[in-house]
Amino acid sequence: MWGIAAKQGIRLPTKDYWEFVDLITVGRKERKSFEDFLALYRWTELIQSSPLAVEESVYEVVGGAYRKANITTLELRYNPMKRNRGGEQDLDHIIMASIRGLDRARLEYPVRAALIFCLDRTFSYALNEIIVDKAIAYRHRGVVGIDIAGPSHADFQYRDYAALFKKARRAGLGLTVHAGEDEDWHSVDEVLQHLEPERIGHGIHAAENAALCKRLAERGVLLEICPSSNLHTQVVKDADELGRYIATFKKHKVHFSFNTDGPEMLQTTLRDELRFAVKSEWVTKEELAQCGEWAQQASFVRRAAVA
Repeated sequence: MWGIAAKQGIRLPTKDYWEFVDLITVGRKERKSFEDFLALYRWTELIQSSPLAVEESVYEVVGGAYRKANITTLELRYNPMKRNRGGEQDLDHIIMASIRGLDRARLEYPVRAALIFCLDRTFSYALNEIIVDKAIAYRHRGVVGIDIAGPSHADFQYRDYAALFKKARRAGLGLTVHAGEDEDWHSVDEVLQHLEPERIGHGIHAAENAALCKRLAERGVLLEICPSSNLHTQVVKDADELGRYIATFKKHKVHFSFNTDGPEMLQTTLRDELRFAVKSEWVTKEELAQCGEWAQQASFVRRAAVA
């Protein structure tokens, strides 16, 4: 990020590299509000807002994941509209740049990697519809799914996106949605009812309703649990509360996996998250292996490769 900013002549708030690192990361014992955590993305999105920066970022993230943690199957999700400076940059140029970065990484490393386009809860329906249409248009170039993320917004309702998600599903895209993170279990219920995703980002507060857990299990929906993120952003009180949620999911046979949610910003790796889960006694090593199998089965990358 530092190098990309320098190449583009972006004026940063500090000329000291280590102060910059502190600006865009969360310390291991640091706690931020959910809103403060999302605010960290302001600098990353600004720095990455050009075709050159997007290509380099995708290439480095995919290659870095393989080098640091031997990640061979990876879905990189981002919002292309948050990388085009509010329309100043051409959206297709941004998307094509991300695909070039993806292709470079796949040529150099033995990885299966693909892109997920994120809709945003603060965007208008019209803007989010453009993102879905772009995901469909580039589905044969490495885009395998769509997501909804971003800070909460008073005018946003998941149910309003039912038609768009059906359109994406018909086009063969995978569907995942952020819910039950900074919101309560009702958000997961609404998503499950109206959007019918195969996976839910975080979804931890679904544990607060037994009937909802049973429906998640019946439909085989995978929850993408991100321990370090949930603790750093204080959407759970502490590790004990997160452990109780995970115990509830195990009780109701809900499928879940452990994930990183911005490993560079949180200064973590998938290995760290898996060790943390076992050390905290949320799962046994055998149960962790089962989580890995569920994650592989739910992978949009693997499904696209088979198709």
